[in-house]
Amino acid sequence: MPRAAGGMEGRVAERLRGALGPLGFEVHAFKVGWYNAILQPGFHLPYSDDTLAFVVLSTPSMFDKALKPFVNKERLKIIRDPVDQCVSHHLSRVKEKFPDQKVDVIFDYEILPSRKPKFLAQTAAHVAGAAYYYQRKDVKLDPWEKKKIYGVCIHPKYGGWFAIRGLLLFPDIQDGRYRDIIEVKERYSEEQKAYFATPPAERFQLLGLTQEAQRGTFH
Repeated sequence: MPRAAGGMEGRVAERLRGALGPLGFEVHAFKVGWYNAILQPGFHLPYSDDTLAFVVLSTPSMFDKALKPFVNKERLKIIRDPVDQCVSHHLSRVKEKFPDQKVDVIFDYEILPSRKPKFLAQTAAHVAGAAYYYQRKDVKLDPWEKKKIYGVCIHPKYGGWFAIRGLLLFPDIQDGRYRDIIEVKERYSEEQKAYFATPPAERFQLLGLTQEAQRGTFH
């Protein structure tokens, strides 16, 4: 999966890694559109495709660098899972480093009223290039027959010894410069950019088409 390019993404990533890296966390950038493109609508993140996001992983060193210091300091305030509280504490503090930006945080344990997870952690890690999400379809000789088999994410450095903890989303950063990550032969015109940035229901008017054409000619 290609990585997002551009000065803003680079500055945000550098600031995040500076804050979370020493605590044993990794952050990996992706565009919401990459994630939504491979999932059913019911699992889509409710952001525009060009929204910048980061998946946050905890590595083995997080236990010593973040969790134990947090427990020692906040022992009397821990009322639920210590790891969840530790992650929540540090990701919430990251927001303070971006006073001029809106930052949304989604944690791996959060669910919707429908009981679905707010995001599919392994899919997010996969599209960000943080870990490879191996699924049943990746196995050429399937030995499980009718058994239900779940996929697993493998990290290039830590194998299965890591965890996906959450997402950081920057709704105000919707940067399309990742499209120029290679030398391109042709780009969208400004008119074409405007067309694809317009909600589908309003696109016919941009092309000079009537609602009758929409209903009768296009399917």
